[in-house]
Amino acid sequence: MSDTLKDKLIFFGATLGWFAVVVQFVLMMQNRVESLTETTIRFFSYFTILTNCLVALYFSILWYKKPLLLFTRFKKPGFLTATTLYIATVGIVYQFLLRDIWEPTGMQRIVDELLHSIIPTYVLVFWIIYENKKDVSWRAIPNWLLYPLLYLIFILFRGNLSGFYPYPFVDVTELGLEKVLTFSGFLFLAFAIGAIVFVGFGKSIKTDKL
Repeated sequence: MSDTLKDKLIFFGATLGWFAVVVQFVLMMQNRVESLTETTIRFFSYFTILTNCLVALYFSILWYKKPLLLFTRFKKPGFLTATTLYIATVGIVYQFLLRDIWEPTGMQRIVDELLHSIIPTYVLVFWIIYENKKDVSWRAIPNWLLYPLLYLIFILFRGNLSGFYPYPFVDVTELGLEKVLTFSGFLFLAFAIGAIVFVGFGKSIKTDKL
């Protein structure tokens, strides 16, 4: 298929991503019990939100097309793979660990599915079709793991100061530091294995770009 279709898919990906993030922010603000500043910090303390912002920004940069020095790496082989790894993990963790802990309704239900199911699937399909998989380097994997590692350090540090932990499995107050670190270690290992699977699978398949 033509580049015109690819452009449309990129535009739709950016629109879908920003819509989900912005609406989720509005909903959180409408139901906030903390200050505006604290609620905003908490909003961006969720790996789901940060990763969906990354997805929306990625598609926006591709759609803009003009060279932007700060975002040149967004268009290099491997960046899409890393982004797909992150958003796929968001989807998998939610489906298996978080879906049953609450039952959103109305617009919150729609946004919840966008952030945790629809967008991860959309990015995965886009990756299958458009990533230059043969050019993705195994050596990039350690760099990809910095994002979840820095995220963990941030939420543990801030949680220690504020008492707020965005996910129950990293709640040191309830579980204790040892259990949180143990679970985080398994999750970090899952990221590493996922990265290896993405690179290996990508190099083993042949797809024609649309």
